[in-house]
Amino acid sequence: MGFVILAVIIIAFIIVISNISVVQQSRAYVIERLGAFHQVWGVGLHFKVPFIDRIARRVSMKEQVLDYPPQPVITKDNVTMQIDTVVYFQITDPKLYCYGVEQPMMAMETLTATTLRNIIGDLELDQTLTSRDVINTKMRAILDEATDPWGIKVNRVELKNILPPSDIQNSMEKQMKAERERRQAIIQAEGQKKSAILIAEGEKESAILRADAEKQAAILRAEAEKQSAILRADGEAQAILAVQKAMADSLALLNEKAPNDSVLKLKSIEAMQKIADGKATKIIIPSQMQGLVGMVNGIVESVKE
Repeated sequence: MGFVILAVIIIAFIIVISNISVVQQSRAYVIERLGAFHQVWGVGLHFKVPFIDRIARRVSMKEQVLDYPPQPVITKDNVTMQIDTVVYFQITDPKLYCYGVEQPMMAMETLTATTLRNIIGDLELDQTLTSRDVINTKMRAILDEATDPWGIKVNRVELKNILPPSDIQNSMEKQMKAERERRQAIIQAEGQKKSAILIAEGEKESAILRADAEKQAAILRAEAEKQSAILRADGEAQAILAVQKAMADSLALLNEKAPNDSVLKLKSIEAMQKIADGKATKIIIPSQMQGLVGMVNGIVESVKE
């Protein structure tokens, strides 16, 4: 009898221990009682009634990632491409997640594929390749609204990769190569244009500087010639004044000595010689001086003999 009681106590203890559950952080348990939803257990220690309550589903409340394989999608201009999508979601209501839809992950994958086909079907190839942000935003809004009754919140949707057909890829690569070559040619032409402009501007500045230098040199030469002419004129004027003064002094001395006509005629001849200065070819001698000249010549010849 005592053994039976001990066995019953041990079995009861095991049953009690097995029905005690500890819910970890970022997790939730959906509890059913007699097959119907009873409650959701949050973080902490919980006890379920043996043989009446059961844990229907253990749900992770963390953000999760679903990476779907590439899906064939046809664009508006009838180009078939492969697009793989990544969806970031989080379960916000464990009850709706448990009872809202059967196999939620499969349902999300199917919904993502159909939504992607609908969006890409309204876009052409070039728009698809350049409008990833627009596609991501539209898909996130549609999926978030559609999965709200399932207790799921879609945080982000990203197009992981877009793979056009190989022939289109080759055409795109050729187009990109041609575009790069065109841009390179434009850059080279702009560089040559700027270089030519700079060279022309340099030559212009150099010509202006040379012209200014020549102008300054001409001005300096003119100033030097002007100063030289002024100095020569001053020298000649002073020389003339000196000669005139000497002649005046000579005449004054002659007047003081009261010279006769012969002396005066002789001085006139000397003055005529100075006037000629060896440069004149002809000298006109007044008639009254011719006799004096003949006398002078006779004296000179007699001296020579």
